[in-house]
Amino acid sequence: MVKTSNSLVVIPTYNESLNIRRTIEEVLKVPNLDILIVDDGSPDGTGKIADEISYKNDRVNVLHRSEKSGLGTAYKQGFTWGIDKGYENLIEMDCDGSHPADRLPEMIKLLETNELVIGSRYVPGGRTENWPFSRRLLSRGANIYANLMLRGQVKDTTSGFRGLKRFRVMEFLDSKVEAKGFAFQIGMTNFANQRKWKIKEFPITFIERINGESKINNMIKIEAFFLILKWAITSLL
Repeated sequence: MVKTSNSLVVIPTYNESLNIRRTIEEVLKVPNLDILIVDDGSPDGTGKIADEISYKNDRVNVLHRSEKSGLGTAYKQGFTWGIDKGYENLIEMDCDGSHPADRLPEMIKLLETNELVIGSRYVPGGRTENWPFSRRLLSRGANIYANLMLRGQVKDTTSGFRGLKRFRVMEFLDSKVEAKGFAFQIGMTNFANQRKWKIKEFPITFIERINGESKINNMIKIEAFFLILKWAITSLL
């Protein structure tokens, strides 16, 4: 492994063989950042493709996990890896082509004066493309529910396109926030709000994936509902 910058983009993958090459190519267009693929033993060969790319490019690294263990644990392992390697900025990004890699320079710039930077669909200038009504309803509903229950102010608390400063990542890794699905993002945002981190949202266009299937299922939705309720009750005690 050769560390080439102070910024690391952590990309969890599970069965993203149709998207991983293009996603890595788009991120590599941005100078001065490295990539860590965290693959959950994808049976479609995603991890093998990542290894092939990593072998040819020092900026791409791969962390293999034996089985599908959830988004939250993938990010925590990826963050721990990045902290151990000395990165100052840790960035979350999906592999499905929905997150705009060309906005990474703006995110890194904003991290110079902020501690948590979120690519937001719901601030002025942000939007989604090609989402079915059911996904729009789920996303909007989750954000409204989370902000009402947790008394938050972040417009897009479920966004998975975000960056954190090293010392805040270390603080978060010591927390007891546990979630497998998109509740992980809500838990992180709530953790940051409670500790009054300096948070900045900036607008992005979120594009629905073309290849593969979303990993959101009913269990992930139920997890989010009850974890938010738990965090809300805990904050009152």
